[in-house]
Parts: sequence; C-alpha cells; structure tokens
Amino acid sequence: MIRHIVFFTARDSHDVEAIRNGLARLADIPHSTVFEVTGNAKVDLFANQIDVVVYAEFASEAELAAYKAHPIYADVTRKVRPLRDLRFSADIVAAG
Repeated sequence: MIRHIVFFTARDSHDVEAIRNGLARLADIPHSTVFEVTGNAKVDLFANQIDVVVYAEFASEAELAAYKAHPIYADVTRKVRPLRDLRFSADIVAAG
C-alpha cells in the first residue's frame, strides 16, 4: 500500500477554500482506497504554514500512477497551481 500525502500553502489566504474545493475533485478519480482533503488545524507549536492537506491510500504504485494520469488530475492541477505557493508531497510504502 502507498500512502500519498501532499501539503499545500496558498499564495493568498483568501484562496484556501478554493484550493480545498478544487483538490476535493480528486476524490472522483477511482484509483484510491482512501481519499481526504482537509484544512490544516494549525495547532503545531513550531510551524503552521501548511493550509491544505491531501491524504490518499493506493493499493499499489500502479494505482497511484493511474490516479496521476487521470484527466481530472490534470484539470485540478491546472486550476489549483496558480492559487498555491508551496506544494510538498510524500509517498510512503506502508509495511504489509
């Protein structure tokens, strides 16, 4: 299983909701077994710059690749990219 976690910061704080709503469309892509988009609670003692988090699980690397190749992914990326500042991604292979 692959855990896919992506962190986003907004260029403008007024765009956080638009980013979250745009990323929520990724849930329509059928390849994940778990998919969540949420705002950061910003309760960390040291850093709270992250605005939106995407968390998804995929059965395999092939499923993750299919997700990223889906037309909805390309459309969401095109619409969200101008609104975001930073994007950090991590793909974690979970122990069986």
